[in-house]
Amino acid sequence: MNGLLKKVNEDIWLGRTDHLENRTSFRYHQIVELEQIEKLEYETCVIIGFESEEGVRRNKGQLGAAKAPNALRSELAKLPWKLSKEKRLADIGTIECIGNGLEKAQQQLGEVVNKVLNKKMIPIILGGGHETAYGHYLGVRNHIGEEAKLGIINIDAHFDLRPYDEQTSSGTMFRQILEQDKNSNYFVLGIQRYGNTQELFDKADELDVTYIYEEEMHHGQFEQVNTALEKFIQKHDYIMLTLCTDVLNAAFAPGVSAPSPFGLDPTIVRAIIKTVTSHEKVLSFDISEVNPIMDENNRTVKLGAYLTNEAITTFLGGRKNDTSS
Repeated sequence: MNGLLKKVNEDIWLGRTDHLENRTSFRYHQIVELEQIEKLEYETCVIIGFESEEGVRRNKGQLGAAKAPNALRSELAKLPWKLSKEKRLADIGTIECIGNGLEKAQQQLGEVVNKVLNKKMIPIILGGGHETAYGHYLGVRNHIGEEAKLGIINIDAHFDLRPYDEQTSSGTMFRQILEQDKNSNYFVLGIQRYGNTQELFDKADELDVTYIYEEEMHHGQFEQVNTALEKFIQKHDYIMLTLCTDVLNAAFAPGVSAPSPFGLDPTIVRAIIKTVTSHEKVLSFDISEVNPIMDENNRTVKLGAYLTNEAITTFLGGRKNDTSS
């Protein structure tokens, strides 16, 4: 297992230090533990990097997302850590996609995610292109078994339901899953009418995908969005959450693989993350498509770190018990 993961350089986890002993002044870089998964024996969030943009390349997108895991770590390092000393955070390293070996890298990510889940820990996966989500899924499905009902919640401008007859990419993952796995269902929030062809809308309907348009998710409409989320969550045994940052309005997030002028406000995405990760059925989270090469003044990387922080703090800071539903 250790051979799958590239160890994180300690210099990535650096930031301001206000106090060496007073935990209320600590930041992420002071509490994160750079450790092998085998040595972790407590319930915690576990960061896994996935350095891959091969799926984006195959999908003819803008390259650069492979640099995101370490860039996101660097911004997370600076954020205040608001949780008690019982709440822990570990970074076990990075899966690297070598050359065009996407499928192998996704299998490796799945193995690591499964191992983290088997230890009753919460995987926080820093992509990479959105092909990250398929490796994420492989680990979750392996962990929960074939018969469990899995709900996949994707915050995304695109369906990612393209054909994969010739090869898989960052635009095929959810079609792969739905056509191969009868016990998975798919809910996308932030779909853009003119960011997807009619063929993709038709395929979404054929595969019984639940989706909400971007224009139906602005301020004043979140109650309906929240109701739909709660309904979807309650219908499934387990949930995995994936965020494709191209769902964000390009004014806030210029550094993504496919920027959009009609994306979501970050506060809406933040609210969705908090709503979903508050449920105990939710096993894991990934963030994908941050592209530091395309970024302006590190704005998108910083926003991505803040959104990841929302997931971590909600996972560790208080969750709903879904067992009675």
